[in-house]
Amino acid sequence: MDLGSFTSGLLTGLREGVEAALIVSIVLAYLVRTGNGRYVGRIWVGVGAAIAMSVVLGMAVFLTVGALQEPYEQIFEGMTMLLAATVVTWMLFWMRRQASNVGVELRSAVDRALTEGGLWGLTILAFVAVIREGIETALFLVGQANAARLGSDTGALMVLLGAVAGLAIAAGLGYGFYQGSRRINLSSFFRWTGIALIFIAAGLVSHAVHELVEAGVITVGTATLFDVGGILSEDGLVGMLLRALFGYTSAPEIVTFVAWAAYLAIVLPLYLRPVKARPVQPAGERVTEVAPGA
Repeated sequence: MDLGSFTSGLLTGLREGVEAALIVSIVLAYLVRTGNGRYVGRIWVGVGAAIAMSVVLGMAVFLTVGALQEPYEQIFEGMTMLLAATVVTWMLFWMRRQASNVGVELRSAVDRALTEGGLWGLTILAFVAVIREGIETALFLVGQANAARLGSDTGALMVLLGAVAGLAIAAGLGYGFYQGSRRINLSSFFRWTGIALIFIAAGLVSHAVHELVEAGVITVGTATLFDVGGILSEDGLVGMLLRALFGYTSAPEIVTFVAWAAYLAIVLPLYLRPVKARPVQPAGERVTEVAPGA
């Protein structure tokens, strides 16, 4: 069992799944609390459509990579990993800025959907909220799967199984959010899983640069910087775990190591610095009943 790939997928599925579950639970709870609980089916239509589109996108990208010939396969894999790292980094900072106000903004959006957009506006609201997380998750998992299959025949499958397990746990936590559970400290959860995802993204960056070196796109700094294979081999359990999670290689090229270190040196301090909550306009008068229509 490729434990590293499984853990990598689980962390991604858990973190991104919890974000989506939190959004959906806030919307559902607000609908029920304002007397519009019979319209929750519209929310699930939007959620289902977003999940389906995310799965199709992820499968299309993954299968496209496998159908390419060298060196185009390495180039496409490298670009996919870089895109995944970019998207997840942007989303981490977006969630960091929005965390303190997400509940207020969602309730305001529900009010607008009910009063201005018709009841199908709820479906669109749910779709947009979830598809953002879904596309990010799909791209990130494709990047992880591509990196994992370079080191293990079952790596890509284990990433997928880990992601499914993480999403299942997130769904359970989402139900807890909906029921009003406060046992989990969301601030700490998002902070620590965000740090873990930054290290995973750094590994994707290093994997991407290595693939571009292999394809001949990058020709500067391609010499081996050091080789610690005798101390911590990539074939051992610990080495495989570190490779799957954080992009570890026992003999990195100079440019690969520099890219990994530079990403962490820039992104991690920025993510950890304090952030002030943005002022948010309070939601208008709450909607307590909506006539059927739309």
